Amino acid sequence: MSNLTVSYVHGDRFDIEVRDHLIAVDQPVADGGEDTAPTPTELLVASLAACVAFYARRYLARHNLPTAGLTVTSDYTLGYSPVRVTDIRVDIHLPEGVPSECLAALLAVTRQCTVQNTLAASPAVTVALADQPEPVPR
Repeated sequence: MSNLTVSYVHGDRFDIEVRDHLIAVDQPVADGGEDTAPTPTELLVASLAACVAFYARRYLARHNLPTAGLTVTSDYTLGYSPVRVTDIRVDIHLPEGVPSECLAALLAVTRQCTVQNTLAASPAVTVALADQPEPVPR
């Protein structure tokens, strides 16, 4: 199991420590933050887009196809009641020179990225107070 730590900084800003890396999150000014960093929701969508990009690059490299210029863009829609991401679109922009006969396989590979698999089959999520006994279910 991997660990990370989220620490309060000030206002709506938090720092996330992942291995030897530091990632900040904040909220937009319109939502009471200082807009110094992406929101946690933006990082969720960015994680999916980055995972798709990683799998696409690996596919291209494995088949000796061009990787320079590979980009992935994404957008999402928020829904309410409960507040959540309801739709995510991820678009892969391939470099020139990728043959059309490779497109279906590349798309199949990217659709199996770890983050997409996780979102497709919701993981069990437990939110608990640290160092406290778990409440007895009623």
